[in-house]
Amino acid sequence: MPKLVDIKFTRECKTLPEGFWSAVDVWIKKPHVINKRLCGVKETESRAVDSEDLRLMLDDPERFPDVLCFLTGEVSPTQTHGNDKPWSSSVRTFIPKVNCYGTNLQREVILKDYARQQVTFIPFEEDAKGKVSLKNGNIYQIQLCNQDCEEWALELHVLSSDAWFSDGVAYAKLPWLSSTLLPKLVRWAVDCKSSEFRSTLSLLPVEKYSVTYQQLKEKYKAMVKVWPEVTDPEKFVYEDVAIATYLLVLWAEERSEKNLTARQSFVDLGCGNGLLVHILTNEGHPGKGIDVRRRKIWDMYGPQTLLEEKAITPSESFLFPGTDWLIGNHSDELTPWIPVIAARSSYSCRYFVLPCCFFDFYGKYQRRQCKKSQYKEYIDFIAEVSQVCGFNTEEDCLRIPSTKRVCLVGKSRNYELPDEAESEQRRANLIQSRQICPGVAVERSDVGNDGDGCHGNAEGDSTWGAGFQPREKVHTVRNCAALPRDFVDSVVLRVAKVLLGMTADDSKGSCSGWNEGGSLSVSEIAELLEQETLQLLKKECGGLQTLLKNNHQVFRVEGGRVYIRDWRDEKSARVDTKRKPVAPGALKTRLCWFHTHHPQGCPLQTINCAFAHGPDELRPSTRPPKKMRNNDFY
Repeated sequence: MPKLVDIKFTRECKTLPEGFWSAVDVWIKKPHVINKRLCGVKETESRAVDSEDLRLMLDDPERFPDVLCFLTGEVSPTQTHGNDKPWSSSVRTFIPKVNCYGTNLQREVILKDYARQQVTFIPFEEDAKGKVSLKNGNIYQIQLCNQDCEEWALELHVLSSDAWFSDGVAYAKLPWLSSTLLPKLVRWAVDCKSSEFRSTLSLLPVEKYSVTYQQLKEKYKAMVKVWPEVTDPEKFVYEDVAIATYLLVLWAEERSEKNLTARQSFVDLGCGNGLLVHILTNEGHPGKGIDVRRRKIWDMYGPQTLLEEKAITPSESFLFPGTDWLIGNHSDELTPWIPVIAARSSYSCRYFVLPCCFFDFYGKYQRRQCKKSQYKEYIDFIAEVSQVCGFNTEEDCLRIPSTKRVCLVGKSRNYELPDEAESEQRRANLIQSRQICPGVAVERSDVGNDGDGCHGNAEGDSTWGAGFQPREKVHTVRNCAALPRDFVDSVVLRVAKVLLGMTADDSKGSCSGWNEGGSLSVSEIAELLEQETLQLLKKECGGLQTLLKNNHQVFRVEGGRVYIRDWRDEKSARVDTKRKPVAPGALKTRLCWFHTHHPQGCPLQTINCAFAHGPDELRPSTRPPKKMRNNDFY
């Protein structure tokens, strides 16, 4: 095969050749991490092969003499990676996000040559009748070479570049392999890191997930246009669609395994905006959502979506014996309690939880001293709670636009029903061991605290969650947005004047003709402010740094240092990667801080500035209010 391109590794790289095979496995098993038009692949089990096996594997050996000559050449019988033979083979079937292939399955034979440290991809197509046709146009090979016994390089070989074709889904254009895939493989080989968590959708058939997700995405995409909440609709709508897809496929597989006909019932504890409840209900699953605070969007769903405004306190009042599944989607302080509530509701009750914020039973989760990441440690803690509660606990990773996407699923028990009393004693012991002693202060987030580390029972009845405090009904905003405008403006002006006063020692600022100011660390700026000001900021999440970042028109905060933003500089002005250039005639709803306060005014001309140079340019927003109609959902 002719070499198309190669990339050399640095001489300091110590992860080869093991890192090469680790990178290759990522591309084989999870191509969707780089090819965003794929949902994933379905791979058959690898097996060791020899030269004769390779001949039998190909549909018509006489049509592919070059391939056979290359693959079945003289090979050293060296054993590598624990294989009895120097070759191994597997087949992967591509699963596109949007099916453009119909019944024709796009597949590849993958041949690993451990002795020569190379992997070859041979595409073929299989129709609904099982007829197989080999595609000789897209055969390529990736090889790790040790050049001059000193320098490692990754090479890309293609059987015939003239016969290469791209369908825009499974098969990219040839330059993409050189410019995108190969550099990514080099980086993966150097990092040679294995994830702390399982692969995404490891508990589900990926092909069913892909089909269901596309159907739901199309069905509920209108929600983005009518979203009345302050949260980003693009993120939250499609995230809930993905979570709903996961649950629907999981439950469909459960019905198939257990020969069930009725759709599973559910209760979503801490349901938030209620969209997940709405989708699951519309798809035929009876259930409801409960949250301490009502949301604006609840009124849009209609009476078929059952949502209750109620504080949830772990107790006999919040058991659900007739419910099949309990859901905890970013359920915060309820997260460790959900396996407990499910276990005590009934022997047949199952649960799904997607942890986000780190909570223990009675307060913030306190880290242990270990080498795990904080997130992994917390996931392991919830899994431990689940095991003690009696569940066979499974872990999976969702495909959602979030950094916190590892879920835990309890579908069955690790004990028999007659042993319920013994299992209950283990649960009680676990909860008691996490009980907070009086006099110990506990850090809480968004929940009430009476200051002594123990909390009263919100329901007033006997409870096995005594000491638990649900979050407050009224959400407290702590992002500096609720601070008085005059207070914020005074802090901004004071900090800006100090930074602008540092230009005397900054030759760059003097030569540019416009005072760009100097820079200070956030801690240095804090020393400039009075204690009273700092105390007020300390009550806000992020404090002083949050205030400075919120005023991005004036400041640029990078690496813990604060600069005056120069809107002439493209990098400095890029406060939002999605920000578009100022359109002619665009509405200017805020005054330009630099035009008003900077000694030399704004560095941009009026026509190029997104802010108003004086009150005469201010224009109120004329954007019409969003129409919220139930029939807009579908």
